[in-house]
Amino acid sequence: MKYLVISAHPDDEILGCGGSMAKWCIDGHVVHVLIMAEGATSRDKSRDRVTRQKELSHLARSAKKAGEILGVASVELLDYPDNRMDSVDLLDVVKSVEGHIDKNKPEVVVTHHSGDLNIDHQITQQAVMVACRPQPGHPVKRILSFEVPSATDWQSPTVCNHFVPNWFEDISETLEIKIKALETYKSEMQKWPHARSIKALEHLARWRGASVGVEAAEAFMLIRNII
Repeated sequence: MKYLVISAHPDDEILGCGGSMAKWCIDGHVVHVLIMAEGATSRDKSRDRVTRQKELSHLARSAKKAGEILGVASVELLDYPDNRMDSVDLLDVVKSVEGHIDKNKPEVVVTHHSGDLNIDHQITQQAVMVACRPQPGHPVKRILSFEVPSATDWQSPTVCNHFVPNWFEDISETLEIKIKALETYKSEMQKWPHARSIKALEHLARWRGASVGVEAAEAFMLIRNII
């Protein structure tokens, strides 16, 4: 099968489904990665790619290296503004996603949960859903959404759109590969007990695994599955 993982930022793809991607690759599936927005520029009052160019280049290299560790077929990075994707016409984002679906012809698309706190995650998920409208002849048969620590879990409890997983991938054999891939994103990872620390990610994988009776797992919400 062909998979297309669509994440908002460099590191989201590994946080959300790095272990699953490694497993899919080992099992002989073809996995492509599309990263929509740059990182780093949201740390300034206004977007300044020139000032942050060194960091942006480092993030791009990290994304490519992480992809190599997982064994994916390709990693492509776009340059939508970090944490400012709500300043871009949604149609432009949809067109970008449609272009990569046309090119890669994935049967499975994996992306963010629509209830995440991060606005770029929300817009990426919305664009994916528009691009994956189940029209006759469309290649995408399955859509999964993943959780991203410090985004999915930080949303207000008053928001009704909670992440309630109903699809689990056993990553008992690939958790260490996920952790190795995360280590390429040293600039993005935080110290324990931050939710986006290596230790927290391992605890989450162990907990998701224990909830379904395996050593480690990644959790997803199944949005659509055409059989």
